[in-house]
Amino acid sequence: MSVHFLNNDLSRWDDAPTNTLLLTFFNDERPLRGAAGLADWRLCGRLSRLIRHRRITGKRGETLMLPPGRRLPFQRLLLFGLGSSDKFNEDVFCQHVRWIQDVASRAGISSYATQVPGRATAHIGARRALELWLEETDKSGHKADVAIIDTQTGQKEMAEILRYRGKKARRRATGADSEGSKSA
Repeated sequence: MSVHFLNNDLSRWDDAPTNTLLLTFFNDERPLRGAAGLADWRLCGRLSRLIRHRRITGKRGETLMLPPGRRLPFQRLLLFGLGSSDKFNEDVFCQHVRWIQDVASRAGISSYATQVPGRATAHIGARRALELWLEETDKSGHKADVAIIDTQTGQKEMAEILRYRGKKARRRATGADSEGSKSA
C-alpha cells in the first residue's frame, strides 16, 4: 500500500491523484466536519440534504456510493456511516478501517482519498490513526494507493510514522542484501 497526504483544503483536491473520495461521518455529527463537511460545501449542501431527508443517516455499517457531479474532481464518492461517536474507540476504529478497505477492494477501487474515521471530530489523534490504519492494512494485505486527507499539523504527525517505516524497510532490505552477499 502506498500512502501519501492530501491537505484538508478544497483547492488541493483539484489536483488529487485519485478518482474516488471515501468519506466517513458519525450519526450524531451535525454539521458534517472535516473532509465530509468540505465535500458537502462544494456540493452545495447535497450531503446535508441527503441526511435531512433520511436517505443516509450515518448509522454504523451504512454505505452509499454516488456520483459527485462536476463540483468535485472525483468520479465517485462513497459515504460510510460510523454510528454513534460516543461508542468510538480504537477497537471500533480498527473495525471501520477493515470495513472501509474491504468495501474499496470489493468495488475494485485501487486508489482513493479519505479522511480516516474519527479524525474530523478529533476522536483519535493523527499519529495513532495512521499507526492503526497501517496495522490493519498489514494484516489484511489491502493493496491501494491512499491519499490521507488531514490538516497540515496532522500530516506532520503522520509523516513521522511513514519515515520510521521507510527506514525500517530500508534496514531490512540492506540486512537481507548483506546476508545474501555473504553466503554467495
